[in-house]
Amino acid sequence: MGRGGGMGNPVNVGIAVQADWENREFISNISLNVRRLFDFLLRFEATTKSKLASLNEKLDILERKLEVLEVQVSSATTNPSVFN
Repeated sequence: MGRGGGMGNPVNVGIAVQADWENREFISNISLNVRRLFDFLLRFEATTKSKLASLNEKLDILERKLEVLEVQVSSATTNPSVFN
């Protein structure tokens, strides 16, 4: 019934080749988009780390200023004559 080692129907072979190329193109597009997503995520991570580091520095400065203000308020409440 089946052909041993034959090429088969040329139409079927053509359809199979066409389907194979379409699958390869699809896989290639998926791979390209995965690479683009990966590159975006790397850039996003770098940008986010940089911005978070900057915010952390600003927060540290604000915390130090707050500590100074707390000391000033504390000394003003315990020794009000300093401000008269």
